[in-house]
Amino acid sequence: MAGAGEHVRAGGRGALLILADGRFPAGGHAHSGGVEAAVQAGRVDGAGSLGRFCRGRLGTTGLVCAALAASAAAGADPLELDTLADARTPSPALRATARRLGRQMMRAARTVWPGRELDLLAAARPRGAHQPVVLGVAARSAGLGAGDAAYCSAYESVSGPVTAAVRLLGLDPFEATAVLARLAPRIDQVAAEAVRAAEAGTEALPAASAPLLDITAEAHASWPVRLFAS
Repeated sequence: MAGAGEHVRAGGRGALLILADGRFPAGGHAHSGGVEAAVQAGRVDGAGSLGRFCRGRLGTTGLVCAALAASAAAGADPLELDTLADARTPSPALRATARRLGRQMMRAARTVWPGRELDLLAAARPRGAHQPVVLGVAARSAGLGAGDAAYCSAYESVSGPVTAAVRLLGLDPFEATAVLARLAPRIDQVAAEAVRAAEAGTEALPAASAPLLDITAEAHASWPVRLFAS
């Protein structure tokens, strides 16, 4: 009879659902993906502007993170990818956030899908590797592929801000979910683009930027009172 560890290594859609679930204990619930600062500045004030914010985030940082995750899931060197993630994250506040989230995801992943690659990355980056890199290695340890990791990362890049906006704006949860539903075709496109980049090698990984997210992340980190960590 197969043991529990063998079952969770089998991969498949069940593992993908667990990894993509907002209740997976990876710490994402404490972060707004930049939408708290956008709400404070008046750039996001309802479902329409939230959708535009998420579309922009998905095509910039969302694409970069999805490609990093896909590349890690495909077996690229996670330490090289971590360095590339640093180069693609000019904001010190966002680099610190990415590593905190990576450290939390590592703790969860090593419990759920223990594996040598996760152990090696944890030992090499005790203060945390970038979250999308850890996500990709976790997906690989769970028996998932590059496409699965890309989908998970792309979805996460918008589901976090949408969930945060419900709390920040008192947004109707049904309207918020409708925002995500309308983004579904774009999530498909971004995940596919991320996989193509990962297949072309690390030199082909995208470096799309969102300067306003970088700037507001630095300001947000200095707020004495805030609802979300980032």
